[in-house]
Amino acid sequence: MTDTSLQLQARALGDPTRHSIFRYVVDSATLVDVAELTEHMGLNHNAIRQHLSRLVEAGLLLEQSAPPSGRGRPRLLYSINPATDSRWGVTGPYERLALLLAEVVKTGDSPEEVGRRSSLATSNPSDSHADPIGAFSEEMARQGFHPEVTRDGDSATVTLMNCPFHSAAAVDAPTVCGLHLGLARGVAEAVGGLEVTSLDAHDPRTAGCQLTCRVTPAN
Repeated sequence: MTDTSLQLQARALGDPTRHSIFRYVVDSATLVDVAELTEHMGLNHNAIRQHLSRLVEAGLLLEQSAPPSGRGRPRLLYSINPATDSRWGVTGPYERLALLLAEVVKTGDSPEEVGRRSSLATSNPSDSHADPIGAFSEEMARQGFHPEVTRDGDSATVTLMNCPFHSAAAVDAPTVCGLHLGLARGVAEAVGGLEVTSLDAHDPRTAGCQLTCRVTPAN
């Protein structure tokens, strides 16, 4: 991260209200929308949107659209950007990777199994029963993969437009890609009613790895 980026983030968090919004999103177990922040902060929608826009522009938060539900524009959802530097009171991406790799060494378990356990312990997807593919996509976004979903009935291809650990993946793709597959399978298990059948890995510098998913029958 450049000094300019850090200065931009410092300015964004220098406003007490904006800092409070950032901390609320960081501490939330689920994606946060404008209505929830409006109620929590006691401000009007426009003020909340302006603060969120500054946080997104600074690279501190991610913005995504919720799956369509009826008429009207989909609501916008916000989550912490997993690339956010740890100096702002969050776990940075490479700190997270270090913890996962330490778990691999400590337990002797495969990277996939360690990734799966990590997602099961931390995932809290919303609306999983209504739309498991949508809930899966939301949670993968929270983990920093910037997913794009292409649906085909009860199956979907989820293209990961960002690799949170791209530098490490360029050095040891089997280990890091194994963690990614495990993370995805753990998310699918937490969602319920969804299976990740495969990962088609691409060059981490350009991302675009593809997960193949299918909805599974309810037990």
